[in-house]
Formats: sequence, structure tokens, C-alpha cells
Amino acid sequence: MLTNRETGTNIQEIAHGIYRINTPVELPGGPGFSFNQYLIVDEQPLLFHTGPRKLFAPISQAVAAVMPVEKLRYVGLSHFEADECGSLNDFLALAPQASPLCGTIAAMVSVDDVAARPATALADGERLVLGSHTMQWFDTPHVPHGWECGMVMDVSTGTFFCGDLFTQPGSGEVALTRDDILGPSEAFRGAMDYYAHGKDTGAILARLAAAQPTTLACMHGSAWSGDGGALLRQLATSVG
Repeated sequence: MLTNRETGTNIQEIAHGIYRINTPVELPGGPGFSFNQYLIVDEQPLLFHTGPRKLFAPISQAVAAVMPVEKLRYVGLSHFEADECGSLNDFLALAPQASPLCGTIAAMVSVDDVAARPATALADGERLVLGSHTMQWFDTPHVPHGWECGMVMDVSTGTFFCGDLFTQPGSGEVALTRDDILGPSEAFRGAMDYYAHGKDTGAILARLAAAQPTTLACMHGSAWSGDGGALLRQLATSVG
């Protein structure tokens, strides 16, 4: 569903109660790109990633097309960057019961200082029940970048919110695909390497693969459906 003609922002359900919000953008001197956020509609709704502050209006408009923005309970982020949490406080202002949702390191080094309200900080492996969806947090320091980086999986649907892993160029026009995303994402990484290449990268990716996700909710490009564990192991091999 197109929710803003000017920006091209759109929203589409990719799993039960889970919606991808997508906005195509242009990179200076580069290919097309996209910013995605994911809305989990439940008893305690969660918006994972906010998008940059300048896109707050169309992104909040997309949320409002599915549910009242003021009913958000959590606004989550993988790590502290503008496209992840640029409009965090704008959403908190509209949703008076909402709190930031992040890992313990992100809360300590950034979020509890910047956010209008204290974070709900999840420890590695901790679970949070939203209603019919249960989210599990994974600390992923420096994968792909940022000491505070972490990712979350809805164990109820097998949907893994994988942050900047599998970043694809282009507008992300297809909301959910079974086509190859590893090839395009690795080609993009080769031209614009955004990985920290920490010593534990392989082990972290292997741990994520062991969770056996069936949907990869990518933050840039299409979400992907299939054997997520196998694809994460392929990524680990490619990163080396």
C-alpha cells in the first residue's frame, strides 16, 4: 500500500502482524537505495527502526495507515545511527507509553542520554513478549558495525530483524522475495564496505544461523523468505 506519493513510502505485511515500511531514496552519486522499518502489530506494538529524522512525517503516516501511532509501546533500534533512530524522540512524543528498545550497551552509551524516556534494555538472549509475538535479543558487537549493535528475532514467526546485514542497493520495490539477496548485498559491500570485520564475526553469524530464521527482515532492500540459517552461513563464508 502506497502511503505517501511524494516520497514513495509504502507499507506491506510480510509475516503475520509484521509490516515492512519502505521509502526509496537516492544516494549522492550512487545507485538507488531504500530505508526500511518494521512494525509489529500486537498487544504491545513495536516499531523497529524509525528511519532518518527527515523522513519522520511519511514513516509515521505509514504506521498510522495500519494502527494509531500513539499506541506504540516500543521503538527499537539495532545500533545508534540516524537511519535507525533519527526520529526516536518524535515517535516517543506521539506515543506517550512507548519506550526505546535496544541492547544494554546501546542504552548505556547513547540511548539513555539522548532519548526522551529511559530505554527498555534487553540482555543477550533475553525475550520480550508483545502478545502473540515473542522477541529475542541477540548481542552482535561489531556485526556488521558498532560496539552496541544487536538484532532481534520474532521466535513466533521466525522473522529475524537483521539490521544492516544483507543490505541491498535499489529501491526495495519487492517487499518479500525468495530471489538471491546475498549476491547483490555482497556486491554492494564490496563497493562500500561497512563491516567492522571483528575477530568474532564468523562466530556471531553462526549463532544467528542456529536460530533458524525463515524470514530475514532487511533494513535496506527486500525482505527475504527461505532458509535464513543457510543464508547466514553463506554470508559468514563470504565475509571470511
